[in-house]
This record gives sequence, structure tokens and C-alpha cells, in this order.
Amino acid sequence: MALVTMKKLLQQAKNEGRGVGAFSVGNMEMVKGAIQAAEELETPIILQIAEVRLKHSPLALMGPMMVQAAKEAKVDVAVHLDHGLTVETVKKALELGFTSVMYDSSSFPFEENIKRTREVAEIAAEYGATVEAELGLVGGSEDGSTDHGIRCTDPEDAKIFCEKTGIDALAVAIGNAHGNYPTAPMLAFDVLEKISRNTNLPLVLHGGSGITDEDFQKAISLGIIKVNIATASFNRLVKRAEEYLQTPEKHNYFSLNEAMVQGTYENVLHHIKVFNGVQPV
Repeated sequence: MALVTMKKLLQQAKNEGRGVGAFSVGNMEMVKGAIQAAEELETPIILQIAEVRLKHSPLALMGPMMVQAAKEAKVDVAVHLDHGLTVETVKKALELGFTSVMYDSSSFPFEENIKRTREVAEIAAEYGATVEAELGLVGGSEDGSTDHGIRCTDPEDAKIFCEKTGIDALAVAIGNAHGNYPTAPMLAFDVLEKISRNTNLPLVLHGGSGITDEDFQKAISLGIIKVNIATASFNRLVKRAEEYLQTPEKHNYFSLNEAMVQGTYENVLHHIKVFNGVQPV
């Protein structure tokens, strides 16, 4: 199919009453596994990488690979910069061909968040790229290094924020958090309903790893369109790699490569099915 904008995928999913999986990747094996699952289920996906991950997976290396994989995929794929922390990184991603960017200034005061987000939206518009922003505080940093708490998105603020920034998608905080959950989170579906009524944009759920399949589907029914999955894919990749390395035969890189692809593929496949409305088993 093609490399497409995230806005196209979100609108298509909204029309079809399903969610779109945004799968974080950190190496070639994860890119291959995610694309393989999407092609098998004939469902478009979003490949993404967060700025905090670039110290292990440099943008100059990962970016071109993600973009090329999207171009060669048999389904539509958007390539997204998740949690961009600097305008410089956002610009680099756009120059590499990313079709979507998120600039995260959610930790700043409301008016400052609007100002910074609007500036990035104007830059992205020059590239025809989709823009995502966050309002409220999703728990934990993307790499799990800090915990700044959770502050639910205010539905009234969400309406003003969307009107003033020119964004295409809004990441909301409804009790969700990045990383591994010690226990399943209690999502504030009442808050989500109010945000959805107050805005006319696709909503984004960050910190998806660890949320139950049932809660994913309920969130999608209430306005969530994009769902971020990162930790679950990294964990499944490691699990499959560990299992391979514990086998008695002589190990080699090529079989290890296949184990990592398989781990990512399994996790992405499961979540695409859930987001497509398949009943959990």
C-alpha cells in the first residue's frame, strides 16, 4: 500500500468504529514483526518511536528504516515521532519523512502548552504532517525513569486546547500511565466521555501496555482512536529471545533475530485484533 499520514488512518478508523494501534519500535526486528502482523490482518498501523528511546535507537538510523518499511508494506502505515521533547528533533523527524509528530509540552502550564504546541503545528503543516499533543499528565515518563504523577485531562480545557492549537489528535490522561502497571489501572471513562463530547478530534490513549482488552474496547467506543503500545512489545520480544537462548542447541544471530521478530509479531497481532473489535478470549 503506502506511507500515509496518521490523520488519514485515524479518520478511516473513526469511520469504521475501530482503533488504530501505534506500535513503538526500537530495532529492525520490531519493525519487521509489526509490519508482518499488520499485513496478516490486512489492517493499517502506526510505527512510532519516542524521543527518549533515541539514545538506544538513533533517529538517523531508525527513521529511514521505518519510513522505507512503511513504503514497502502491503497495508497503509503512518510513521510517527512519539513524545517529541524538542523542536529540533521534531524537525529532524519531518525531514526524514515522518508523516506524524507529537510534541509533548504537557508538563508546562496550560497557556504555555498551547503556545508551544501551536508553533509545532505550524511547522508540521509545512510538511503536510499530522500533529498530536497531550493535555493533562499521563503517569510516568516514556522510558520509566521518572514518575510525575497523573493529572486527568480537564474536558473544558480540552475544548479550548484543540481550538487554539490546530492539532489533529489529542492524547488524554484518564488514569493511564507509561510502562508496566503494578495492577490494572482504573480508567476514568466518565472523564473520557466528557472530553469526547467537548472535542471533535480523535483521542489518543498512551500507556496502553497493561490495560485490559475489555477496557481498550470500551475506551475505543468512547472516542479513543489511537492506542499506543510499547512496553508490551519490548517485553514479548525479550521473552522470546530468552526462551531461544535457553534452548540446548548452539545459538546463532539469525535464529535470535527470528525470535525477536516473532515476539513483536505476537504482541502486535493480539492488539490489532482487540482494536478491531475482536472479542477477547
